[in-house]
Amino acid sequence: MDDEFAKLNRRINPPRVIVDNGACGHATFIQVDSVSKHEILLEIVQVLSDLNLNVTKAYISSDAGWFMDAKTPWKGFFKLVLHIFITMFYVTDNRGKKITDEETLGYIQKTLETKVYILNSMKSSANLIPSKDHTSTTIELTGNDRPGLLSELSAVLTDMGCNVINAEIWTHNARAATVIHITDRSTGHAIEDPDRLSTIKELLFNVMKGDSDFKTPSARMFVSTSRETHTGRRLHQMLLADRDFERHNDKCSMEPHVTVLDCSDRDYTVVTIRCLDRPKLLFDTVCCLTDMEYVVFHGTVITGRLEAYQEYYIRHVDGFPISSEAEQQRVMECLEAAIERRTTQGVELEVITEDRFGVLSEITRIIRENGLSIKRAEIRRNGGKANDRFIVSDVMGNGVVDPKTMEMVQKEIGGLGEEEGCGMKVEGNNSSLLLSTKLPKEKHETRTSFSFGNLFKGRNFHNFNKLIKSCS
Repeated sequence: MDDEFAKLNRRINPPRVIVDNGACGHATFIQVDSVSKHEILLEIVQVLSDLNLNVTKAYISSDAGWFMDAKTPWKGFFKLVLHIFITMFYVTDNRGKKITDEETLGYIQKTLETKVYILNSMKSSANLIPSKDHTSTTIELTGNDRPGLLSELSAVLTDMGCNVINAEIWTHNARAATVIHITDRSTGHAIEDPDRLSTIKELLFNVMKGDSDFKTPSARMFVSTSRETHTGRRLHQMLLADRDFERHNDKCSMEPHVTVLDCSDRDYTVVTIRCLDRPKLLFDTVCCLTDMEYVVFHGTVITGRLEAYQEYYIRHVDGFPISSEAEQQRVMECLEAAIERRTTQGVELEVITEDRFGVLSEITRIIRENGLSIKRAEIRRNGGKANDRFIVSDVMGNGVVDPKTMEMVQKEIGGLGEEEGCGMKVEGNNSSLLLSTKLPKEKHETRTSFSFGNLFKGRNFHNFNKLIKSCS
C-alpha cells in the first residue's frame, strides 16, 4: 500500500527544476520541487557544492502537515500525497557574480533533474548512488593527527608501487581522516590482489597508529574497489564516527555558535547556526544533520559579507523531535565540528605540475623536512596534470608561518620542475610578499607552479541582524 501511495505521489508531484537569472539582481535563482525524501536536500546541496557555487540565500519547506490541525481526518493520507519538498537557492560563482555560462546553467538543470528523479524512483535512499567506476582502489584511514603523517603515507604507497590519483585529508581536534584513491603503477587499474592489499593495509595501519598506546584503537582502514559515497561526505562520516566532536580544551571566541531548542507547538526541534561564512558551509551542516539521521522540514539560510545564519526545523527520521538535553548537546557539538573541519587556520600551498609516479611523496617530504605540518590536503590527477592543494601550519599548529620557511619550500619544490617562471605568493598577518625563483633544469620533464594564500582569518560578529535583507 505504501508503494502505491508513493507512486501516486510522484505522479501528482513530478520533480521540477527552475534555473533563472532574472529573478534576482545579483544572484542566480534555483528552485527544486520534489516529493520529500530523506537525503534529497543533501543531494541537491552537494551538486551546488561540487560546482563551487556560493549559496547567499536559501529557503527550504516541506511537510503539508504544518498547515493542518492534528485532528484533521485523513491527515496521514494528505500528508503522504501533499508532502512536497521545495527548495530555493540564490547562488553566485567564486567571484560573487551570477552564473552566466550557458553550459554551466544547463549542467545544473540537468544534474539536479537527474538526481531528484533517481531519488524519487528509489524505494530507499539510505546511501548515495553507487558509482560504476572500478578503476581504482579506495583506502580510508582515521587516526591521530601528527606532523609528517601524509608524507609517511605517500612514501609507503610509493614503495608499494601504488599511484595516488586522488586523495583528501582532513584534520580536526587532533584527529585525521583521509580518503585515498590508488591504482597499480604497472597496470593503471585497481589493486585487487588480496595478499598485496593485506600488506598495504598493515603498513598504512602502522603509520596511522604511530606511537599511540597499543590498547587504544587509533586507526581504522577500509579498502574497496568502488566509489560509493561522495568524498566530502565520507570524511565527515569518518570523523564523526571517530568522535572528533569531543573537545579536550576550552572553546575559543572564533568557534561557531549553535543552538538547539524545542518547538513544541509544531513538534519540531529548531537548530540555529551563526558562524563565519565560507564555501561549502551549507553542504557541511546539511551533511551532518543527514548523517545523524535528522530530516530538515523547513529552513532559512542567509549570508552577509562575512557572516552566515542558518535556521532549521528538524525531526529524527522516526518522525519525532529531539527529546533529551543530552541529544541536544550532541547535535550542537557535532554541528560545530562539521563546520570547523574545513576552517583550519594556516597557509595555502598549491602545486601544479606534470603528473609522474612518486611526485606526491617528494612534495610532502619537502614540506615535512621544512618543519611544516599539513592540516588539510586535496590531491587531484587529471589529463596528465597534478594539482595539489595543501593547508600548512608550523608543527605547533600555528597558522602563521615564517616567510623564510616558505622561501625554502618554494626553492626545494621548484627543484622538482624543469622550466623557468615559477612564482609564489604568500599572504598572512595583513601583509603580502611575492617571491619568485627560476627553476633549475632537471631530468624530469615537468613544470611546477605554486601559490600560497592565508585562509580563514577569524572575526567577531557585529550587528548580525543587518544580514537579514531581502533579495533585490
